[in-house]
Amino acid sequence: MKVTFTPGASRGTHDRRALGADDVPDTELAALVAALWQVPGVELLDSEAEVVDYHVPSILTGARTWVRGHADAGDGPRAYALFVKRVHSWRHSPAFAFVPPEIGEWAATSVPWRSEPLLYASDLADRLPEGLSMPRAVRVDERADDTATIWMDVVEASPEPWDTGTYVEAAGLLGRMSGSARVAELAAIDPQPWHIQYFVVGRIGHTVLPGLFDDATWEHELVAPCFGDLRAPLTGVANHLDALAEEFAAMPHRASHGDACPNNLLRHPSGTGFTLIDFGFWRPQPVGFDLSQLLVGDIQIGRRDAADLPELAEACLTAYADGLAAEGAEVPDAVLRRGHAVSLMLFNGLPSLPLEQVAEAQQLDDAGELTDERLAAMHDWSLQRSRIARYALDVLARTDPA
Repeated sequence: MKVTFTPGASRGTHDRRALGADDVPDTELAALVAALWQVPGVELLDSEAEVVDYHVPSILTGARTWVRGHADAGDGPRAYALFVKRVHSWRHSPAFAFVPPEIGEWAATSVPWRSEPLLYASDLADRLPEGLSMPRAVRVDERADDTATIWMDVVEASPEPWDTGTYVEAAGLLGRMSGSARVAELAAIDPQPWHIQYFVVGRIGHTVLPGLFDDATWEHELVAPCFGDLRAPLTGVANHLDALAEEFAAMPHRASHGDACPNNLLRHPSGTGFTLIDFGFWRPQPVGFDLSQLLVGDIQIGRRDAADLPELAEACLTAYADGLAAEGAEVPDAVLRRGHAVSLMLFNGLPSLPLEQVAEAQQLDDAGELTDERLAAMHDWSLQRSRIARYALDVLARTDPA
């Protein structure tokens, strides 16, 4: 017997307090579930909200929340699930409190943030090359206070760890995305201007260079063993930072995800292809830009050893070039490799010094809480970061056109 219902109605228990100001009325949630299921309407039976258990920080993300429950589209109750993400201007991030007040106004405008809501409201999903997809948004709310909330479907992902073949496949698809003429039409969807000097002056100038030019940094037990012989080459790069930034700005730019680490490329359950998420840094960047985070993202958060980084990078560069060629994008190999080298040095090589760990170790030591186990983990993390720096220095030197 067919169940009768009133579209948009609701009954049962509803507890969505975890959403806070991101919540919507029951009638609107029913409409979102109907849109998710692509049906005319549903009866909302129950709902609950739960904060997502995810602890990788992001300066552009304010909240991640699951919304789950049951609804009836006329054929009996069934479960639904939505992922709700709130994004915002950097000035809303807790990290913004550490920005020196004298540069606060400038810093607030130096990090674009609107690409994610704009992309979810666009037809990017239809433009991505075969093998890449993105979650489907059923609601995008942009607010006057420089925040936005995106309601989207839940993405299933393979739990299998990445191997070399996974990285190579991802690199090839990122190359196709960068080379796609259709994707290129949305590359600059965020209207907020951005220039590499924003990153150089802000991130590198205020958080990297002071430690890089401090003798105490190089004498610290977390730095000296792994980075000691890298002081001269890293400070040499820093002394020519403006020239490197100018070279970055003058390179051919193409569509870029901006943070294409494995965390943001969810492997399809089939084992082939990826779902792209977290588009906060999407914009045109030098060709090959996305290879940096693809290669070192998991190393930076302690999930992967960097010992085979040079060999893996070579395989991924080849796959990325093949992806560009598959889309008809003619990019000389030297241009791709130089774009990768300069991008990697600016965003990962120079910032590789474990300055945060040095500060944390000092705080723990002062409090009498620095255990041998924690110190050993910090030493290993420093080793991995030094391998990133060595690779970055090597490819920068090998691709130097001079």
